[in-house]
Amino acid sequence: MKIYIKHMVSQRCKMIVVQELKKIGLNCITVDLGVVCLPRDLTKDQRCQFKLALHNAGLELIEDKKDVMVEQIKIGVIESIHSSETKLKGPFSTYISNKLNLNYTYLSNLFSASEGITLSHFIIMHKIEYVKELIQYDELTFSEIAYKTHYSSIGHLSNQFKKITGTTLSYYKAHGLKREINIENL
Repeated sequence: MKIYIKHMVSQRCKMIVVQELKKIGLNCITVDLGVVCLPRDLTKDQRCQFKLALHNAGLELIEDKKDVMVEQIKIGVIESIHSSETKLKGPFSTYISNKLNLNYTYLSNLFSASEGITLSHFIIMHKIEYVKELIQYDELTFSEIAYKTHYSSIGHLSNQFKKITGTTLSYYKAHGLKREINIENL
């Protein structure tokens, strides 16, 4: 049985889910971002307990099919941006369409209707947040950051960074600005 979980975006989230399942007497077969495979269905009582535990941890059980799809889109975005193994071989639209086996226009429209922002804007916001994180680590040049975050050039990254944050990459790096955008609310 697969169950889907909203806001599950890190290794820490995975550990919380495993821990909460063990508390209600269940072991999982696999745990990935946003999805858990269980050997059997949850009882009504287990589902209620698990739902409450997830809520207390800032996570949420997803039961609507469209909400599941939106969460899978978000996970695809996060994986493509943060995974050093994932080098996009074309536009993101092709990547997400292939990953979810659905038409990009459908996915984009579904996402926009559900989240109130375009999928393109969501992707850009996450990319810029990751760029900020990489700048704060101070381990890569701007060119390396542009490559790692799938920008075609440092110029493209610089323009988009300035448009979103209102500051240049160099200014941001020199002044150690804190993260202004709260992506959890996107």
